[in-house]
Amino acid sequence: MLERGPAWMTRPYSEDLRELALARADAGETVRSIAEALRISPSCVTKWKNLRRETGGVSPGKIGGHKKPVLSGTNADWLRKRIRSGPFTLRKLTQELAARGIKTDVRAVWTFVHAEGLSFKKNDPAGRTRSSRYRA
Repeated sequence: MLERGPAWMTRPYSEDLRELALARADAGETVRSIAEALRISPSCVTKWKNLRRETGGVSPGKIGGHKKPVLSGTNADWLRKRIRSGPFTLRKLTQELAARGIKTDVRAVWTFVHAEGLSFKKNDPAGRTRSSRYRA
């Protein structure tokens, strides 16, 4: 059985194919005829022409990893200090970050806290009401 990634993670076309398509375009062939001959979409040819005009090359862009984590640098330093300063909940930390102008979500905060090796546990609601002699 073939192992595949998710359907939306396709590989970019090779640079050879891109250069061939653009060479044909430079020779005066229409975008549609190039696309039909090379079995690609006309929009590919157009996008590659625009890419070459804007960057001077036809290399595909980087896939993934474009976004720098929001909770890094000074934001991460502040969050580490805040976590060490006292009790917290993920929602409360998310709200405090929002108040500082840092847009993030609970999942990102959880990932950060987990990566820092911090653990937080909720108190057992029943354990808070029992007398101390019954607690384990």
